[in-house]
Amino acid sequence: MKISYNWLKTLIDINLTPEQVDEYLTSSGLEVEGIESFESVKGGLKGIVIGEVVEKEKHPDADKLSITKVNVGGPELLNIVCGAPNVAAGQKVLVAMIGAKLYPTTGEPFEIKKSKIRGAASEGMICAEDEIGLGTSHDGILILPNDAVVGIPAAEFFKLENDSILEIGLTPNRADAASHYGVARDLAAILNCKSNSNSHQAHLHNIFELPEASNINKVEIKVENTEACKRYSGLVISGITVKPSPDWLKNYLLAIGLRPINNIVDITNFVLHDLGQPLHAFDLDKIKGNKIVVKTGLGNTKFKTLDGTERTLQDNDLMICNESEPMCMAGVFGGLDSGVSETTASIFLEAAYFNPAFVRKTSKQHGLKTDSSFRFERGTDPEMTIVALKRAAALIFECAGGILSMDIVDHYPEKLEPFQVAFSYSNCQALIGKEIDRAIIRHIITSLGISVITEGNDGLLLSVPQYKTDVTREADVIEEVMRIYGYNNVEENLDIMK
Repeated sequence: MKISYNWLKTLIDINLTPEQVDEYLTSSGLEVEGIESFESVKGGLKGIVIGEVVEKEKHPDADKLSITKVNVGGPELLNIVCGAPNVAAGQKVLVAMIGAKLYPTTGEPFEIKKSKIRGAASEGMICAEDEIGLGTSHDGILILPNDAVVGIPAAEFFKLENDSILEIGLTPNRADAASHYGVARDLAAILNCKSNSNSHQAHLHNIFELPEASNINKVEIKVENTEACKRYSGLVISGITVKPSPDWLKNYLLAIGLRPINNIVDITNFVLHDLGQPLHAFDLDKIKGNKIVVKTGLGNTKFKTLDGTERTLQDNDLMICNESEPMCMAGVFGGLDSGVSETTASIFLEAAYFNPAFVRKTSKQHGLKTDSSFRFERGTDPEMTIVALKRAAALIFECAGGILSMDIVDHYPEKLEPFQVAFSYSNCQALIGKEIDRAIIRHIITSLGISVITEGNDGLLLSVPQYKTDVTREADVIEEVMRIYGYNNVEENLDIMK
């Protein structure tokens, strides 16, 4: 699982290097297997600066070449031979300096060297966007606005994103950490334990109350199989414009290895990796009868998934249907005919809690492994559906426009309650093999989001949130204490080892 360092810092206030984050997470059992650098433009535009063409004259020995003098903020003007038909004196341009290594949009990287072109000295290169990986156009050099400051690095001008990506070897029991927010929660608990404070908190951001709904659209929701779908929430947004995502959103997705598609799909992917809650957006016009039915029992029905493959459904496949046909494999994969396209004007956005066993069976039966199924199979947080919808809706309004045309409908007939676990300090000491101050133990437990219901002489009655799917017994709580306290902080007990 890939975690962006820059993204993580939006969820927790830290002054740590990526290497320090690596050390803390690995010591707590979230093993960081490696750290990679990410640049939103390959090569980071290193060696490229803003220049101004001061003079231009025709090359005496080549009709299609010009000899220019370019100011790049140094003591002397550079002589640069340029073959672009649109170069002219007075332009602000991108100049690759001698020694710069360029990474074009297509083709192999190459280095800029001092040279002679048809007998004229050339001390750099005035760049087209495709020559430096900024786009695909090769019609001419890239001309910048007049207010571009001569001499500053191109990376600064374009506000390029540089990031460190932590590759975490997430074990199957750690569903609670399958998101940036989940990792931030763990990191906050570790830092609070080390500082004996509550100064670090993982915080949700931009979770606003929704505007008043216009109610011009209504979608009826019916959950037939409530064992397979414990909670199903949805809303409708109308008047959207489907288009490419803003650069900040593209960069976050690219950093963790996802290909941007369009603003709506990208937002659902962003929220999934931000909060750990999968979402799915349906084109409202393709929901026949304006009705959502969540059900099983469609064995032998043919269904074409987003990848264009026609699949034969099994009776135990949980499906999201309209009034007459399936539209999506719940928690696994969308359908080819109901998703968002360039012509989509209104969407129905779902967030649900699906029974992990049903998702796991469907994923295995059809050989489909997706980011959504990865999380649903391990268990998501049933209390996150509304939060995720609000987060996504705010981003959609920001990036795609639109209005809320149906407020959140929440089908949650039987609330999933937190686990109650009895915890003994003496059992904790016996299992860990070291006596840890009880105040530290209690502090670790509460820092992890586990609440104390009652407290006795030797123990606690705890309320464990649903997102901690692997913490259901006392031994599990002790393991949580152990990993946050730090495995390395427990000395070997040689008497026990004999």
